[in-house]
Amino acid sequence: MERRDQRRPNAMSDRSEESDVSPSARAPEYHHRDTLLQIFQHPTSHNIEWPAVLSLLEAVGSSERQRDGKFIVTVGGETEVITPPKHKDIDVQQVVDLRRMLTSAGYTAVVDELEARGQEV
Repeated sequence: MERRDQRRPNAMSDRSEESDVSPSARAPEYHHRDTLLQIFQHPTSHNIEWPAVLSLLEAVGSSERQRDGKFIVTVGGETEVITPPKHKDIDVQQVVDLRRMLTSAGYTAVVDELEARGQEV
């Protein structure tokens, strides 16, 4: 993943800044929860499928496919350029980068809440 210095407008930019920091009121839909939990799972999961990750990122932020096949993804206030994996699963470095991006958007609180309710991958 490459960080972009230029901030791109988020599709949900009309939300208050406070909701960007604490999205617990916007927990992802059921089919995205497993993917979110897999990303934050310790030890790191090695079988997180790219289509599920892209779907999650589109649900919690926005993504735009570029002509070179890379995606510009915005979650919260962060914009990243993500290169899709050659195979169906993302690699460990992509998991680490996604954790950082989702953490800065406040999604660790959502993960903690889901784990407290006993929802596991």
